[in-house]
Amino acid sequence: MIKKIVFFSFFLTLLNCSNNDDLNNCIQALPLSYVTDLNNPQLLNANVPGGYVELNAGSKGVLLMNVNGTDFVAYDKLCPAGDCTTAMTFNGSFILKCACDGSEYGVGKGIGGAPQTEGFICPAIEYRVTKSGTALRITNY
Repeated sequence: MIKKIVFFSFFLTLLNCSNNDDLNNCIQALPLSYVTDLNNPQLLNANVPGGYVELNAGSKGVLLMNVNGTDFVAYDKLCPAGDCTTAMTFNGSFILKCACDGSEYGVGKGIGGAPQTEGFICPAIEYRVTKSGTALRITNY
């Protein structure tokens, strides 16, 4: 009887496992090591909490956002579908949008580029941002 229960439990576990093949097809983090300074006049808007700038870095450009004055997040503007030649656009309120397929991705601290459009599973590429004084380093590691 115990063998039947163990076998049945194992069988149910196999049925409940999800398939990550679709996520494996997503574009993974792209190599990036970009350093800039908050004293740069081009980064003026990124000096205030909630401010953002678009940088010429990454694959199609990088969106850099000031979360709260001390924390920053950055996202590549490459459409996660990967077959789009146009950079995503930022609407100024936590959404990156891909012009090729209309998909939208949430951006901000803790959001992680999650798709906001039904049927899309790949997130926008998020980079790590470290601050040292007024210097910002944006990397994929």
